[in-house]
Amino acid sequence: MAISGKISVEVVIQVPVSKFFHILAKEFHNIQNICERVHEGNLHEGDDWHCTNSVKNWTCLVDGKVITFKEKIEGIHEEKKLIKYSIFDGDIGQNYKLFKSNVQVTETNNESASVKWTIEYEKINEDVKTPYSFLEFLERSTIEVGDHLHKA
Repeated sequence: MAISGKISVEVVIQVPVSKFFHILAKEFHNIQNICERVHEGNLHEGDDWHCTNSVKNWTCLVDGKVITFKEKIEGIHEEKKLIKYSIFDGDIGQNYKLFKSNVQVTETNNESASVKWTIEYEKINEDVKTPYSFLEFLERSTIEVGDHLHKA
C-alpha cells in the first residue's frame, strides 16, 4: 500500500474561467456562504484572506464527518489560473504528514471552464485512507460554486 501519492479530479462548469478563478483568488472568504459542506472559515493568521502569508481555519463536512484543518495559499499564478494550497493541522494533520492541493482553471469555451483539483499527500502510516473523500468534497464544492455563479 502506498504511503504517498497524487490524485486528481476534473470538473467542467458552465461559468467563464475568469469568473470562477476570481472567487478562488479574490473572494475565497465567501465560499462558506456558497457551499453547503463548508460550515465555517475564518482568518487565523495574517491580514488578508488572499495572500500567501495568511492562514485560515476551516470546518467542513467531508464523507459525512465534520473535519477541521488549516489552509495556506502557497502561490497564485494569475496567468496560468493556478492556485497552490498547503493544508495542515486539525483532522488532516492527524492523518497526513503532507497534504497539498492545487487547482487549475482552464477555458473549454467562452462560457465554460474546466476545473482540475490535484491533491498530493503523504500518509502518517499505511492504515490511513487515500483522501478520495476530500477530493470528492472539492469536486462537489466546485459544482456548487459553479451553480451559484451561473445563477448570478
